Amino acid sequence: MCGRYSLTSPKALIASLLEADTSLEFSPQYNIAPRREVPVCRISSSKQREIVLMRWGLIPAWFTKNKIDDGIINARAETIRFKPSFRGPFLNRRCLIPADGYYEWQLLDKGKQPYHIRMKDVSPFSFAGIWDFWGDRSGRTAVESCAIITIDANELLKPIHARMPLIISQEHYATWLNHDSYALDSLQSLLSPYSPENMEAYSVSRIVNNPENNIPRCSLRVSNPDIY
Repeated sequence: MCGRYSLTSPKALIASLLEADTSLEFSPQYNIAPRREVPVCRISSSKQREIVLMRWGLIPAWFTKNKIDDGIINARAETIRFKPSFRGPFLNRRCLIPADGYYEWQLLDKGKQPYHIRMKDVSPFSFAGIWDFWGDRSGRTAVESCAIITIDANELLKPIHARMPLIISQEHYATWLNHDSYALDSLQSLLSPYSPENMEAYSVSRIVNNPENNIPRCSLRVSNPDIY
């Protein structure tokens, strides 16, 4: 799964990665938690890439008002084409969610140990995502929200957790975002774990367990997490 991630790269670098202009200001986020507003890249109505803010936690259009706080943060790649909450967004509302690392917890005898997982060269990357629009009948409330797709973990990450977020390589961004062809079979090859060769995972302090902690120390490598 993916329940926390980081995005600390400069705005210009993110815009360059996604090949999208944006007026959004990105402040460094070291511990992004569900229900927060996050930058998301999608295809606009004018067929251009745009970066917008969405709530992390998918609210399907058919959710009733009393369920909108129950956003879905992850969608399994294996069932995304069939589940009612995900089928429509997967067909028509795919997106990219930029990040430069994410957190996962390994279950040990002494408790859960958090890890920060990133690219070895510390470069930003993009999760595969889906998004949806929810609005109440009065028209006074409208929410755009997203979910991160997950897949079986690669060999590097299996000892930590059985699942990992689906990471899309930059050369496949256009394929992922393209909604014109509806050739879903062309997406099937993208629904696979990212190669472990370019990734690294290391222990971090348990201060990341508290989503209120949003400081550089959250992603710093530690040799003995128990003392931090």
